[in-house]
Amino acid sequence: MRKTVFFLFFISLALVQMTGCVFVLGGAAGALGAYSLSKDSMEGDTDTPYENLWSAAILISRARGTVKKEDKLQGLIELETDSSRVWIQLMRVTQYTTRLKVAARKYRFPNLALAQDLYAKIIEQVKRK
Repeated sequence: MRKTVFFLFFISLALVQMTGCVFVLGGAAGALGAYSLSKDSMEGDTDTPYENLWSAAILISRARGTVKKEDKLQGLIELETDSSRVWIQLMRVTQYTTRLKVAARKYRFPNLALAQDLYAKIIEQVKRK
């Protein structure tokens, strides 16, 4: 009986760990409401107008790598940096709130460290303005 309970507990814990999705509530000087992490991306809502966030994302993208695609209407930036492909997506939530999602993959494998780094750099750039 104990082995069965332990086994079921272990399996359920392993399944939770393998989903790869963590949701965290936090605040970064009022600019960040909530963000979430997945295996290859970081996403969050910022209290920043779309135009300001787009300018910061383009500036950081050009500084970090080669921009392959840039579509302001769809809010999509695709770039290559450090042997990785990065997708940055912006979506208007309200007039003054924009959702920012940064996903990165290196050789078809998730590169969460790069996604987090670019996300943080974009948010820092927005705060400087």
